[in-house]
Order: sequence, then C-alpha cells, then structure tokens
Amino acid sequence: MVGFIVTGHGEFAPGLASAVRMVAGDQPLFRVVPFREAEAGAYADVLGQALAELAAESDGVIAFVDLLGGTPFNQTMMAAAETPGIEVVTGANLPMLVECLVARTADTAADALVKTALAVGGAGITHKNLADLMAPPPEDGEGGR
Repeated sequence: MVGFIVTGHGEFAPGLASAVRMVAGDQPLFRVVPFREAEAGAYADVLGQALAELAAESDGVIAFVDLLGGTPFNQTMMAAAETPGIEVVTGANLPMLVECLVARTADTAADALVKTALAVGGAGITHKNLADLMAPPPEDGEGGR
C-alpha cells in the first residue's frame, strides 16, 4: 500500500490531518510532519527520517505539501532525491486527500493516486454564491442534467 505524508507551514498539516480523520477515520501509513518556526532547525532531519521510514514500510510514498516553492516543498524534494519512490504533490487540500485515501488499496500504484490527487484537488476549487445555488435547475433542452 502507498504511504501518505502531509507537510506544510505551521498547523496546516496537523489541521488537514485532523479533518481527514474526521471525514475518513484513522488511516494506515499516514504521517504528518509540520514545519513550525520554533522547530525549523530540525525540520529537514525529521521530515527526511519520516519519509525514509514510510518508504521502507510501504509501496511508495506520496508527500502532500501545502505550497509550491516553500520550505516544506523544498525540503521534501531534497529528501525525495535521497529516498526512491517518493512522489510530491503541492496544493494539498481536503478533497484531494480524502479521495486518494478512498481510492488507495493494497494494489493501487502511486502514479494512479497522484493522477487522482491532481484531478480531484483542482476540481475541489470552485466559486459559488447563494444565488447560483438557489436557482432552479435548467429545463430539459436547455443544458439540463
């Protein structure tokens, strides 16, 4: 089974993991490594060790990171260069993680889960307003469902 690790600035990763547990329950091979200012000096070592341990326990690892180009991303990329089998996905969000967890089985490959993450993560970003949500559905022949 593919392992998942979530990392990001401040309380992003623990908060996202808390939401994942609320929606999908406790998950195997799921780790959280926050990047906190007070612990910044040890972050690279803690992250690298967590990634290496998870890679040894699983059939590949997907690291879900908050922000492209930030310290968590940069450190994850450097650790991934030292440990084979790590994929890095940025812009992590709750729909992305939940869908990937639901899709993850003992036989699911990391590259298939990365494709799922990218599709669902992007689709989860929308703009809505109350008027649009309250409007009646279009009648048949006018773009109906």
